[in-house]
Amino acid sequence: MKDFLFILWNEFLSLFVPEKAEYKITGECIKCGKCCNYMYSYDTYTEREFKFMQFLFPSYRRFYIKGKDEEGNFIFACKLVTPEGLCPVYKNRPRMCRNYPAHKISYHGKLHQGCGYKISAKTFDDYLVNGNFRRW
Repeated sequence: MKDFLFILWNEFLSLFVPEKAEYKITGECIKCGKCCNYMYSYDTYTEREFKFMQFLFPSYRRFYIKGKDEEGNFIFACKLVTPEGLCPVYKNRPRMCRNYPAHKISYHGKLHQGCGYKISAKTFDDYLVNGNFRRW
């Protein structure tokens, strides 16, 4: 729980950083279902924290811990996804699913091989061309 509070505190402090590395998501969904079967968590370290999140957000009860990746981060999957990779309750899916992937993120995430989306980082040349304080 101490680690969880530390993460929340750091997230709060990150709001005051004047210039952050920026990443952009481009592309479109090709309905492969990989995102429903392999969701990553970079800030949930224990099963207890996951259960706490499910308590706070009941819509997360549809997810279960599938395993861990090579870096020790939890991999989650949705209990409702069909073998074809489709969501049977697509119109009523949680906000997390509706917003996936966020089109502008402040960390370098991972997308699945073959996903229709791509992550691109703002490069140093982008800063030079567009100016230091301009956003994409």
